[in-house]
Amino acid sequence: MSKRKKKTPSESLVSMTELVLPNDTNTLNNLMGGRLMHWMDIVSAIAAQKHSNRIVVTASVDNISFRHPIRLGNVVTLRAKVTRAFSSSMEVRIDVDAEDVPSGVKFDSNSAYFTFVAVDQTGRPIDVPEVEPTNEDEQALYDGALRRRQLRLILSGRMKPSEAKELKSIFDIKE
Repeated sequence: MSKRKKKTPSESLVSMTELVLPNDTNTLNNLMGGRLMHWMDIVSAIAAQKHSNRIVVTASVDNISFRHPIRLGNVVTLRAKVTRAFSSSMEVRIDVDAEDVPSGVKFDSNSAYFTFVAVDQTGRPIDVPEVEPTNEDEQALYDGALRRRQLRLILSGRMKPSEAKELKSIFDIKE
């Protein structure tokens, strides 16, 4: 593999703020999950684009679980950054919180990992810069990214559990 330039996670950091309006809600006046996933896809794609300086396409979305309902009128803040890059793919972590501004109550809504692939003008995958963690939290996300990637590949049928060296203890696979 050729030597690729390195970038820090903070170089890809993106923050996006949205106000939950009536058109964003369900019949219970809660933010629709699909609308939140749409916002998550946008903010994470921008982070991946900032890291790669390329066009990116969504390759996978990990489990998204909602901890608390987000209500009509709440302000939603989404933060995304690249945690690790492989050859042409990038894992992006998105953290979502919400705030009821009049009461001052803030809460975490959810977090998730999206994977993007950088492509050239013809749609072919293209190499991206490596990620260079700068602190313990970034290093932990970086280290975990390989395990999460192998699990994604196993779940999609593109890797056999026996090939996932980082996951051997989870699957109790003997050498």
